[in-house]
Amino acid sequence: MPRYTDLSTAELQQELETLQREYEAIKAKGLALNMARGKPSSAQLDLSRPMLGVLGEDSDLADEEGVDCGNYGGLTGIAEARRLLAVMLNDNPENVIAVGSSSLTLMYDAISRMMMFGTGGHTPWNRLETVKWLCPSPGYDRHFAICELFGMELIPVPLTDEGPDMEVVEALVAADDAIKGIWCVPQYSNPTGITYSDEVVGRLAAMECAAPDFRIFWDNAYSVHHLSADPTEQDHVADIAAACRKAGNPDRYLKFASTSKVTFPGAGIAGLATGENNYAETVKAMGIQMVGPDKLNQLRHGRFLPAEEALSKHMAKHAALLAPKFQLVDTKLANALTGVVDCEWSHPRGGYFISFEAPKGTAKRIVSLAKEAGVQLTGAGATWPYGNDPKDSNIRIAPSMPPLEELDAALDVFVTCVKLAAAQVELAARD
Repeated sequence: MPRYTDLSTAELQQELETLQREYEAIKAKGLALNMARGKPSSAQLDLSRPMLGVLGEDSDLADEEGVDCGNYGGLTGIAEARRLLAVMLNDNPENVIAVGSSSLTLMYDAISRMMMFGTGGHTPWNRLETVKWLCPSPGYDRHFAICELFGMELIPVPLTDEGPDMEVVEALVAADDAIKGIWCVPQYSNPTGITYSDEVVGRLAAMECAAPDFRIFWDNAYSVHHLSADPTEQDHVADIAAACRKAGNPDRYLKFASTSKVTFPGAGIAGLATGENNYAETVKAMGIQMVGPDKLNQLRHGRFLPAEEALSKHMAKHAALLAPKFQLVDTKLANALTGVVDCEWSHPRGGYFISFEAPKGTAKRIVSLAKEAGVQLTGAGATWPYGNDPKDSNIRIAPSMPPLEELDAALDVFVTCVKLAAAQVELAARD
């Protein structure tokens, strides 16, 4: 079929009437499908069920260093957990702090500490008139929400195929000492799936910042989440820690990761890796905040995934479940929309999302239509600070949780909604 923009008004009106009938037929099915969040499927969760039997009533509860994991202490986590997280963080175990299930909690706590107490001996951020944060967009809504909660001014930065637009980033941070940090999801970025180039990593580490306490929050959430077990089909981002040390900025970065999408999202372990001074600041505050993490869960993870090889084999099983879903999305979108609607979407080699760029001014309409037809999507605008997508075009597709047959049905709804919204907008523009 010709592109909607090439149809005559009469032809477009006829197409719109056909789409409206298709849409009403879909609504009559009473579907209840969900592609809103990047949750692992039940089949993925089952991969980690053997871990639940790792510790039993008669198990030795001491870690490899002899620490009793059932008792108090071990503030920075047990050796097995730090070693596992070090693989995910691309760092050394001695630089890792291992805690409970949520890396988002670690990020929140880090910003909270800097707001209350400052970092590197500089003025606490809550005493400043304005605190600003750079937000490569489209990006992760929960990152943006943390900054918004603390009253920061969020500054969207264009995201290219190689990472944040460094011309924009460098100009901003050099000119304004109120800019205190930047969010980065450097590998298989949420939602675009891009991986930062070596050049971008180096420029982030070395750029001149007006704020001496500028920090890079490096959320390497998808460092082991490839869609293929073939190393040649995998992305790997350069190490921000090594780049910062080389540039003479060893305190600039904080790296975060967790096993949320490796084992159980509600019962995983999370880690922070950072330089010596940041590490000391963090441990000092943590020592007052808590006595120690859940070391039994850390021990369970350490024994289930005792080495990098075990982690790789486990993640290959995840990839085998996820890859067909990503392929299905790509096939469905290509077959239904190529040459018909002016849109594009990402083709990631890992991670949990596909970023869809709909025709300008249609994203909210598409999400609303899909919801009415029984398919829940991430809210339009969620991938931008303050929920404000200036083009109203970006939609994050999360294909991981539904079984293939449900995903197939949800995608049929999605492409119908895309075409319906695109035809409506094109016809309205002509009127």
